[in-house]
Amino acid sequence: MPPSIHPTADVQTRHIGEGTRIWQFCVVLEHARIGRNCNVNCHVFIENDVIIGDNVTLKPGVQVWDGVRLKDRVFVGPNATFTNDLAPRSKRYPAHYVETVVEEGASIGANATILAGVVIGAGAMIGAGSVVTKSVPPYTLWVGNPARPHGYITADGVLLDGKLQDKAGRQYRIVEGVPQLP
Repeated sequence: MPPSIHPTADVQTRHIGEGTRIWQFCVVLEHARIGRNCNVNCHVFIENDVIIGDNVTLKPGVQVWDGVRLKDRVFVGPNATFTNDLAPRSKRYPAHYVETVVEEGASIGANATILAGVVIGAGAMIGAGSVVTKSVPPYTLWVGNPARPHGYITADGVLLDGKLQDKAGRQYRIVEGVPQLP
């Protein structure tokens, strides 16, 4: 199934995977790469040096700047934004932007801000409104400004406290980097 692009979207790239949908009033620049079966909601901006994997969801109002890499199955909530310059100045452009990576299956909540150069680990969750200033380990939950660890999250989305317990009191353990029931 070919990509579906809304007629009001300004999509300049030809690198869009099958089944991807790009909705109203989006801007996607010429060199961006977008994988298969993605959902790019309305009012999203995607710059040139961006690579987006398969099955990624970008909710309305997201900005994805040069240097950002979103791996497969990443979720980015409404109005979340990325930065790509640690010392921005008007009319001064770095030769190379800092790379920011969101690993497979990670989720970023609404209105979160992700500073340049961080890595958000596989399966991690960033809470709504959080400001991520440093790299986040896989399968951890981070909230606040600045964002700080607040527990763990399983591959299935079960929230765990800092002692790896869920709300029902079941004790999990880390197996090959992933919280699991014994």
